[in-house]
Amino acid sequence: MNLFLDALAWLVDPANWTGPGSIPQRTWEHLWVSALVLVIASVIALPLGAIVGHTGRGREPAVMVSGGLRALPTLGVLTLFGIWIGIGLAAPVIALVILAIPPLLAGAYAGFESVDRRTIDAARAMGMRELQVVGKVELPLGLPIVVGGIRSATLQIIATATLAAYIADEGLGRFIFAGLKTRDYGEMLGGSILVILLALVIDGCFALTQRVVVPAGVRMTRAADLRSRPTRSRAATGRPDTEGNRQ
Repeated sequence: MNLFLDALAWLVDPANWTGPGSIPQRTWEHLWVSALVLVIASVIALPLGAIVGHTGRGREPAVMVSGGLRALPTLGVLTLFGIWIGIGLAAPVIALVILAIPPLLAGAYAGFESVDRRTIDAARAMGMRELQVVGKVELPLGLPIVVGGIRSATLQIIATATLAAYIADEGLGRFIFAGLKTRDYGEMLGGSILVILLALVIDGCFALTQRVVVPAGVRMTRAADLRSRPTRSRAATGRPDTEGNRQ
Protein backbone atom coordinates (compact mmCIF):
# COMPACT_ATOMS: atom_id res chain seq x y z
CA MET A 1 0.00 0.00 0.00
CA ASN A 2 2.89 2.34 0.80
CA LEU A 3 4.23 1.80 -2.69
CA PHE A 4 1.00 3.01 -4.26
CA LEU A 5 1.00 6.03 -1.97
CA ASP A 6 4.57 6.77 -3.07
CA ALA A 7 3.50 6.50 -6.70
CA LEU A 8 0.56 8.83 -6.10
CA ALA A 9 2.82 11.32 -4.34
CA TRP A 10 5.20 11.20 -7.29
CA LEU A 11 2.36 11.72 -9.78
CA VAL A 12 0.95 14.78 -7.99
CA ASP A 13 4.34 16.36 -7.32
CA PRO A 14 4.36 19.66 -9.29
CA ALA A 15 8.10 19.30 -9.89
CA ASN A 16 7.44 16.30 -12.15
CA TRP A 17 5.08 18.28 -14.40
CA THR A 18 7.40 21.10 -15.45
CA GLY A 19 10.80 21.46 -17.03
CA PRO A 20 12.95 19.05 -19.05
CA GLY A 21 12.10 15.40 -18.56
CA SER A 22 8.69 16.22 -17.13
CA ILE A 23 5.62 14.00 -17.41
CA PRO A 24 4.06 16.03 -20.29
CA GLN A 25 7.33 15.97 -22.24
CA ARG A 26 7.82 12.21 -21.76
CA THR A 27 4.19 11.58 -22.66
CA TRP A 28 4.57 13.56 -25.87
CA GLU A 29 7.76 11.65 -26.71
CA HIS A 30 5.96 8.36 -26.06
CA LEU A 31 3.09 9.34 -28.35
CA TRP A 32 5.44 10.62 -31.05
CA VAL A 33 7.53 7.44 -31.11
CA SER A 34 4.38 5.28 -31.09
CA ALA A 35 2.83 7.25 -33.96
CA LEU A 36 6.04 7.02 -36.00
CA VAL A 37 6.22 3.26 -35.53
CA LEU A 38 2.52 2.83 -36.36
CA VAL A 39 2.83 4.82 -39.60
CA ILE A 40 5.88 2.89 -40.79
CA ALA A 41 4.36 -0.49 -39.92
CA SER A 42 1.02 0.47 -41.53
CA VAL A 43 2.71 1.46 -44.80
CA ILE A 44 4.30 -2.00 -44.90
CA ALA A 45 1.54 -4.24 -43.57
CA LEU A 46 -1.82 -2.74 -44.59
CA PRO A 47 -1.33 -2.76 -48.38
CA LEU A 48 0.12 -6.27 -48.22
CA GLY A 49 -2.78 -7.49 -46.10
CA ALA A 50 -5.29 -5.85 -48.44
CA ILE A 51 -3.74 -7.60 -51.46
CA VAL A 52 -3.81 -10.96 -49.67
CA GLY A 53 -7.40 -10.49 -48.55
CA HIS A 54 -8.60 -9.26 -51.94
CA THR A 55 -6.92 -11.86 -54.11
CA GLY A 56 -6.91 -14.78 -51.67
CA ARG A 57 -3.32 -15.50 -52.68
CA GLY A 58 -0.39 -15.71 -50.32
CA ARG A 59 -2.51 -16.17 -47.21
CA GLU A 60 -0.45 -19.06 -45.82
CA PRO A 61 2.90 -17.24 -46.19
CA ALA A 62 1.34 -14.14 -44.63
CA VAL A 63 0.10 -16.17 -41.68
CA MET A 64 3.49 -17.83 -41.30
CA VAL A 65 5.35 -14.52 -41.41
CA SER A 66 2.90 -12.94 -39.01
CA GLY A 67 3.19 -15.82 -36.55
CA GLY A 68 6.97 -15.87 -36.83
CA LEU A 69 7.26 -12.16 -36.08
CA ARG A 70 4.94 -12.53 -33.09
CA ALA A 71 7.29 -15.13 -31.63
CA LEU A 72 10.30 -12.80 -31.64
CA PRO A 73 11.25 -11.44 -28.19
CA THR A 74 11.03 -7.66 -28.44
CA LEU A 75 13.75 -6.98 -25.88
CA GLY A 76 16.10 -9.39 -27.65
CA VAL A 77 15.42 -7.75 -31.03
CA LEU A 78 15.89 -4.32 -29.46
CA THR A 79 19.22 -5.34 -27.93
CA LEU A 80 20.39 -6.85 -31.22
CA PHE A 81 19.62 -3.71 -33.22
CA GLY A 82 21.04 -1.56 -30.43
CA ILE A 83 24.37 -3.37 -30.68
CA TRP A 84 24.29 -3.22 -34.47
CA ILE A 85 23.10 0.36 -34.97
CA GLY A 86 24.11 1.96 -31.69
CA ILE A 87 22.51 4.19 -29.11
CA GLY A 88 19.59 6.22 -30.42
CA LEU A 89 15.99 6.02 -31.55
CA ALA A 90 16.58 3.96 -34.72
CA ALA A 91 16.95 0.61 -32.96
CA PRO A 92 13.75 0.92 -30.88
CA VAL A 93 11.77 2.05 -33.92
CA ILE A 94 12.89 -0.95 -35.97
CA ALA A 95 12.13 -3.38 -33.13
CA LEU A 96 8.68 -1.87 -32.56
CA VAL A 97 7.88 -1.92 -36.28
CA ILE A 98 8.62 -5.64 -36.33
CA LEU A 99 6.30 -6.04 -33.35
CA ALA A 100 3.50 -4.01 -34.96
CA ILE A 101 3.43 -5.69 -38.38
CA PRO A 102 1.68 -8.98 -37.37
CA PRO A 103 -1.58 -7.50 -35.95
CA LEU A 104 -1.77 -4.97 -38.78
CA LEU A 105 -1.24 -7.63 -41.42
CA ALA A 106 -3.73 -10.02 -39.81
CA GLY A 107 -6.35 -7.32 -39.37
CA ALA A 108 -6.03 -6.17 -42.97
CA TYR A 109 -6.43 -9.52 -44.69
CA ALA A 110 -9.08 -10.67 -42.19
CA GLY A 111 -11.08 -7.51 -42.85
CA PHE A 112 -11.02 -7.98 -46.61
CA GLU A 113 -11.72 -11.71 -46.33
CA SER A 114 -14.75 -11.06 -44.13
CA VAL A 115 -16.68 -9.45 -46.97
CA ASP A 116 -19.28 -11.80 -48.46
CA ARG A 117 -18.09 -13.09 -51.84
CA ARG A 118 -21.62 -12.71 -53.20
CA THR A 119 -21.45 -8.99 -52.50
CA ILE A 120 -18.18 -8.73 -54.41
CA ASP A 121 -19.56 -10.76 -57.33
CA ALA A 122 -22.60 -8.47 -57.45
CA ALA A 123 -20.35 -5.41 -57.55
CA ARG A 124 -18.37 -6.88 -60.44
CA ALA A 125 -21.59 -7.81 -62.22
CA MET A 126 -22.61 -4.13 -62.00
CA GLY A 127 -19.45 -3.22 -63.94
CA MET A 128 -17.17 -2.13 -61.12
CA ARG A 129 -13.46 -2.44 -61.74
CA GLU A 130 -11.16 -4.09 -59.22
CA LEU A 131 -10.03 -0.80 -57.66
CA GLN A 132 -13.66 0.24 -57.32
CA VAL A 133 -14.51 -3.09 -55.69
CA VAL A 134 -11.68 -2.59 -53.23
CA GLY A 135 -12.40 1.06 -52.46
CA LYS A 136 -16.21 1.06 -52.51
CA VAL A 137 -17.12 -2.45 -51.33
CA GLU A 138 -14.36 -4.39 -49.55
CA LEU A 139 -12.72 -1.52 -47.70
CA PRO A 140 -15.89 0.03 -46.21
CA LEU A 141 -17.31 -3.35 -45.18
CA GLY A 142 -14.04 -4.69 -43.81
CA LEU A 143 -12.90 -1.42 -42.22
CA PRO A 144 -14.08 -2.24 -38.66
CA ILE A 145 -11.86 -5.34 -38.61
CA VAL A 146 -8.97 -3.42 -40.17
CA VAL A 147 -9.33 -0.75 -37.48
CA GLY A 148 -9.38 -3.55 -34.91
CA GLY A 149 -5.98 -4.68 -36.17
CA ILE A 150 -4.67 -1.12 -35.98
CA ARG A 151 -6.09 -0.87 -32.47
CA SER A 152 -4.31 -4.05 -31.36
CA ALA A 153 -1.02 -2.92 -32.90
CA THR A 154 -1.26 0.53 -31.32
CA LEU A 155 -1.80 -0.88 -27.84
CA GLN A 156 1.16 -3.23 -28.26
CA ILE A 157 3.32 -0.35 -29.45
CA ILE A 158 2.34 1.92 -26.56
CA ALA A 159 2.93 -0.82 -24.01
CA THR A 160 6.27 -1.88 -25.49
CA ALA A 161 7.53 1.62 -26.37
CA THR A 162 8.68 1.85 -22.76
CA LEU A 163 11.64 -0.24 -23.93
CA ALA A 164 12.72 2.67 -26.14
CA ALA A 165 14.22 4.19 -23.01
CA TYR A 166 16.49 1.14 -22.76
CA ILE A 167 18.57 2.54 -25.61
CA ALA A 168 17.20 6.03 -26.34
CA ASP A 169 16.30 8.80 -23.92
CA GLU A 170 12.67 8.89 -25.08
CA GLY A 171 9.23 8.17 -23.68
CA LEU A 172 7.61 7.26 -20.39
CA GLY A 173 9.96 4.32 -20.01
CA ARG A 174 12.58 6.77 -18.74
CA PHE A 175 10.69 6.99 -15.45
CA ILE A 176 10.65 3.21 -15.11
CA PHE A 177 14.35 2.74 -15.86
CA ALA A 178 15.38 5.77 -13.79
CA GLY A 179 13.33 4.52 -10.84
CA LEU A 180 14.87 1.06 -11.18
CA LYS A 181 18.37 2.51 -11.25
CA THR A 182 17.86 4.73 -8.20
CA ARG A 183 15.52 2.28 -6.41
CA ASP A 184 12.78 4.89 -6.46
CA TYR A 185 9.93 2.42 -6.77
CA GLY A 186 7.32 5.16 -6.47
CA GLU A 187 8.67 6.67 -9.69
CA MET A 188 8.72 3.23 -11.33
CA LEU A 189 5.10 2.54 -10.45
CA GLY A 190 4.09 6.08 -11.36
CA GLY A 191 5.63 5.68 -14.82
CA SER A 192 3.85 2.35 -15.23
CA ILE A 193 0.53 3.92 -14.27
CA LEU A 194 1.04 6.66 -16.86
CA VAL A 195 1.63 4.05 -19.58
CA ILE A 196 -1.52 2.16 -18.51
CA LEU A 197 -3.64 5.32 -18.52
CA LEU A 198 -2.30 6.33 -21.91
CA ALA A 199 -3.11 2.89 -23.33
CA LEU A 200 -6.64 2.99 -21.88
CA VAL A 201 -7.32 6.41 -23.40
CA ILE A 202 -6.05 5.35 -26.83
CA ASP A 203 -8.02 2.10 -26.62
CA GLY A 204 -11.20 4.03 -25.85
CA CYS A 205 -10.62 6.26 -28.88
CA PHE A 206 -10.18 3.23 -31.14
CA ALA A 207 -13.25 1.52 -29.67
CA LEU A 208 -15.30 4.58 -30.60
CA THR A 209 -13.69 4.68 -34.05
CA GLN A 210 -14.62 1.04 -34.69
CA ARG A 211 -18.25 1.89 -34.03
CA VAL A 212 -18.17 4.97 -36.25
CA VAL A 213 -16.61 3.28 -39.29
CA VAL A 214 -19.33 0.62 -39.51
CA PRO A 215 -21.32 1.51 -42.68
CA ALA A 216 -24.77 2.95 -42.01
CA GLY A 217 -26.43 0.21 -44.07
CA VAL A 218 -24.77 -2.48 -41.98
CA ARG A 219 -25.86 -0.79 -38.75
CA MET A 220 -29.45 -0.59 -40.02
CA THR A 221 -29.40 -4.25 -41.04
CA ARG A 222 -28.12 -5.32 -37.63
CA ALA A 223 -30.76 -3.23 -35.89
CA ALA A 224 -33.48 -4.77 -38.08
CA ASP A 225 -32.19 -8.27 -37.31
CA LEU A 226 -32.29 -7.55 -33.59
CA ARG A 227 -35.84 -6.21 -33.82
CA SER A 228 -37.04 -9.20 -35.82
CA ARG A 229 -35.36 -11.75 -33.52
CA PRO A 230 -37.91 -13.65 -31.36
CA THR A 231 -37.86 -12.79 -27.68
CA ARG A 232 -38.45 -16.39 -26.59
CA SER A 233 -36.73 -19.48 -27.86
CA ARG A 234 -38.56 -22.13 -29.83
CA ALA A 235 -37.85 -24.67 -27.10
CA ALA A 236 -39.59 -22.46 -24.56
CA THR A 237 -42.65 -21.74 -26.70
CA GLY A 238 -43.04 -25.29 -28.02
CA ARG A 239 -44.36 -26.09 -31.49
CA PRO A 240 -48.12 -25.59 -31.30
CA ASP A 241 -48.59 -26.04 -35.01
CA THR A 242 -47.78 -29.75 -34.71
CA GLU A 243 -47.90 -30.65 -31.04
CA GLY A 244 -51.31 -29.09 -30.41
CA ASN A 245 -52.99 -31.29 -33.03
CA ARG A 246 -51.63 -34.56 -31.69
CA GLN A 247 -54.14 -36.83 -29.87
